[in-house]
Amino acid sequence: MNPKTQADDPQNPNNPENPDTPENPEVNTFQVDLRGLVDLLSHHLYSSPRVYVRELLQNAVDASTARRGHDPDAPVRIRLSAAADGAVTIEDSGIGLTADEVHTLLATIGRSSKRDGLEGARREFLGQFGIGLLACFVVARQIRVISRSARTPDAPPVEWLATDDGSYTVRTLPDDARPEPGTTVHLRPRPGAEEWTQAARVEELARDFGSLLPYDVTFTGPDGDARPVTDRPAVWDRQHPTPTARRVALAGHCAQTFGFSPLDSIDLDLPVAGVRGVAYVLPSATSPAHRAAHRVYLKGMLLTDRADNLLPDWAFFVRVVLDTDTLRPTASRENLYDDETLDAVREALGVRIREWLAELAAGDPDRLASFLAVHHLGVKSLARHDADLLELMLPWLPFETSDGRLTLDEFARTHSEVHFTRTVEEFRQVAPIAAAHGLGVVNGGYTYDAELVELLPQVRRDVKVSELDAGAVTAHLDPVAPQQELAFASFLATARTRLDPLGCDVVLRGFQPVTVPALFLDDRQARHERDRADAEANADSLWTGILGALRGSVPRARLVLNHNNPLVRKIAAIPDADLAGTAVESLYGQALLMSQRPLRPADTSLLNRAFLGLLEWATHPIANAAEAEKKEDGQ
Repeated sequence: MNPKTQADDPQNPNNPENPDTPENPEVNTFQVDLRGLVDLLSHHLYSSPRVYVRELLQNAVDASTARRGHDPDAPVRIRLSAAADGAVTIEDSGIGLTADEVHTLLATIGRSSKRDGLEGARREFLGQFGIGLLACFVVARQIRVISRSARTPDAPPVEWLATDDGSYTVRTLPDDARPEPGTTVHLRPRPGAEEWTQAARVEELARDFGSLLPYDVTFTGPDGDARPVTDRPAVWDRQHPTPTARRVALAGHCAQTFGFSPLDSIDLDLPVAGVRGVAYVLPSATSPAHRAAHRVYLKGMLLTDRADNLLPDWAFFVRVVLDTDTLRPTASRENLYDDETLDAVREALGVRIREWLAELAAGDPDRLASFLAVHHLGVKSLARHDADLLELMLPWLPFETSDGRLTLDEFARTHSEVHFTRTVEEFRQVAPIAAAHGLGVVNGGYTYDAELVELLPQVRRDVKVSELDAGAVTAHLDPVAPQQELAFASFLATARTRLDPLGCDVVLRGFQPVTVPALFLDDRQARHERDRADAEANADSLWTGILGALRGSVPRARLVLNHNNPLVRKIAAIPDADLAGTAVESLYGQALLMSQRPLRPADTSLLNRAFLGLLEWATHPIANAAEAEKKEDGQ
């Protein structure tokens, strides 16, 4: 698409004066299929044709910035308009172009005045990738540019007219075609793209992309009325008479931008990181796995409203709107480039949100309590990696404990030794018994809770933390008097014989509540040993030997019979050993079901056998009575 040929270059091997030789091979240039490029832009690089408005605004702003760099007192004027027939026009009073620059900059893929240094410091410009106006072909069949250079005021205006078939023309115009420096771009919509060039849609897109641009931009529709596009300063930079008025304004902005009224707002003023903005706290809980969509402006131009790599993963409870001049956009300019700069900004934003939490803890406990009632999960996630924050949040973070719903700080004051369970089911089984016997247990079955409890000794040196095991629970239950346990000796022997194949011991204790006849206790080591034994029983000879070698002397599961329970005492008094054994199996099954643990095939078989056995014993007297009655009738 560049009309300049390499044959004119004396250093070019294709010049007739430089014959093609092995030492001087022929050099060819790539050919660009504009239709294919437009398809690439519209279907693969850009997420939507809507970005053409951003490209128009971006070029106008960059041209104005270059004009100010050349002449600080130059006027800045950017006017966008849309006609009833779908034609879109944008005019600026920027730096303008000469005929040579038109050839170089508008018709060469990958060439950018900003990157090549023709317009001064690259940092001041929005565009850096050199795709430029060609991106407008996603909606236009024809692009007409009329430009006059401010750096070469004696140069006449120039017209660049391009169509989507890849051809373009350049011609100079009379002075009166554009008396003042600047550029005007006219777009004619392509078939099928008319919806993107309708006046209402153009104005909507212009406001969405350009509301924070550094220069005033106006839009004029078919009615001829000029309306402002820009709305500066940003809501977070505006002056308000009171803090309450500012919170109301920010809440309104959040509702308009994200569709919810925030629980709170966090100022993000990080000059070192080149970031200004606000984070809005979600009013309801959300999943940590949910990818947040943040709204990011680059030098006042909307870059993306779906940035999902801006904050640390733990900060999933906020939605951010910010303007930055340090972060790099991707080639499509629709997301942030993940590099060291973004890593540093992400860390700085995380530090700011953490500081906000510390400020609430120190000066506004009611707001902190309201926040934690909804978003304690996010704070727990952060506290896993931040001992200082864990200590700061200990008086506030709620946990489910055997003493009720308390903070770890409150719980640690009454229990110097803290136990925790890995599952909710295990906690629910032992919680009533632990509460009755003074055993401090925390439910670690919820997300992050077990990790935080294990970290407790780092901030409370006098507290000991351990995972709950069967031995710890049994040790806190009331022992049975020796003479009473001796009276149960025969029954206990029968019970142990019945449950030994299942890897379960039987002990007798007294505990509350009295309504619980038996308690099934085990720990991770016991469960692993049972799983190993089951695998060994079902394995072939090779694996049987391997798994047998892994057998260890670990604590076994325990069925704790409650001596205080009347049913247990009645079962212990059954003279028939088979019936007593069946009753023990029933108690085991009931305790296992109460623990809500997965049933192994052996456990299922035992439950069926015990149930049928009890039915048989229950109907045995009835069958005997019917047989006796039959005999009497026969006599």
